[in-house]
Amino acid sequence: MEVFLPIAHMDVNLLLILFFGGIVGFLSGLVGVGGGFLVTPLLIFIGIHPLVAVATGSAQIAGTSAGGSYAHWRLGNIDFKMGIVLLIGSWFGGSVGVFIARALHQGGQFGNIVTFLYVVLLGIIGASMLIESVNVIRKAGKRNPQKQNEKRGAGASLGALIMHLPGKMNFPISGLTISAFVPLILGGAVGVLTSLMGVGGGFVMVPVMIYFLKMPTKIVVGTSLFQLLFTTAVVSVMQSGINHAVDPFLALILIFGSAFGTQWGTRMSARLPAEKLRLILALVVVGVAVKMLVGLLITPHELYLMTRVSL
Repeated sequence: MEVFLPIAHMDVNLLLILFFGGIVGFLSGLVGVGGGFLVTPLLIFIGIHPLVAVATGSAQIAGTSAGGSYAHWRLGNIDFKMGIVLLIGSWFGGSVGVFIARALHQGGQFGNIVTFLYVVLLGIIGASMLIESVNVIRKAGKRNPQKQNEKRGAGASLGALIMHLPGKMNFPISGLTISAFVPLILGGAVGVLTSLMGVGGGFVMVPVMIYFLKMPTKIVVGTSLFQLLFTTAVVSVMQSGINHAVDPFLALILIFGSAFGTQWGTRMSARLPAEKLRLILALVVVGVAVKMLVGLLITPHELYLMTRVSL
């Protein structure tokens, strides 16, 4: 069943887009990722312009994160003070990123740069997760205290540096007193990523908040979703108003598909061990990175196309 996307200016298979939304939702429920780093390259794969894919991916993330934010708000898992500081930084970073995206698009380099960024980002994340998952599975039931202490020491050194920055602010729900510059800079980086790549940035924010800021995991998840919702919503509005790149029909189809996939993934996550879940995600991420790298390096079949013009 083919449907026409008014902003993307192309026909797509409705069932395929629903499947994309479903698989992203499934992975979100299975391993707790937002899925923005997967939905954008999937849309690019089927021929949607990279700028439209990035902007619509942001809108899709905003829609799917709304339910999670509401659930965590009811559980009291959101540090609103921390979330607002993160939002200030992310809105500034998102605004800068939208104008960078516009400049790259006008220069004709947006597609190649976005693809390159995805190859690097997904390659690093996927390889790290794959190595970690394989090591955990191979050493199941065994512990290496020396390595654990080394990792804890490296994280503690960076955490100590963060704690000594000026401009202290108290965040009672998270149990932290840290420099306000830390969440501002973190939010700004996430905002730029959202504008340029259509990702929510949770894969950057969550590890930093857990391992370096030492925030409670439940508060991290809820606060990250809160920040993610409003960051992607604002970036989507800006992408729509400035670059005219958000396809609302495409976003709605993706959100509808992801709503069902999330429920399925959540049920499946209760049955599989955590290390196997991470291994599944790592394989998916590495596969997407390899596919995009091949597409970036291989010369197109029709590099020069000559047609006969009738006068």
